[in-house]
Amino acid sequence: GISLVRIDYAPYGLNPPHTHPRATEVLAVLEGTLYVGFVLSNPGPNMKNKLFTKILKPGDVFVFPIGLIHFQFNVGKTKAVAFAGLSSQNPGVITIANTVFGSDPQINDDVLAKAFQVDKKVIDYLQSQFWWDNNN
Repeated sequence: GISLVRIDYAPYGLNPPHTHPRATEVLAVLEGTLYVGFVLSNPGPNMKNKLFTKILKPGDVFVFPIGLIHFQFNVGKTKAVAFAGLSSQNPGVITIANTVFGSDPQINDDVLAKAFQVDKKVIDYLQSQFWWDNNN
């Protein structure tokens, strides 16, 4: 099966970094200008995680491979509209910040401070944020 979704972006609106564990996504822009990208993670020994980005205008299409972290950001002063097709009727979605910093119960701040190599105060601040609506 497949899924189809319309995404409306406010000016400077963001679809934050997320992944679809069970689907590849094809995004087609209808209105506006989007900065999109994905990260190729753990590509191999002695290789860095590589960011692939593109500025998309109406008529442009971009593919986000299955399971990779990706995002879309409206870089325009006006709204943007896109359609996304996903290669599964149940693609799943994992929004990275919500998952890591908004879990219930919270992930131990010692674990996150070490993982992100930041002070625990940074983690405490991030965990105190309201992670339901990423569009603010």
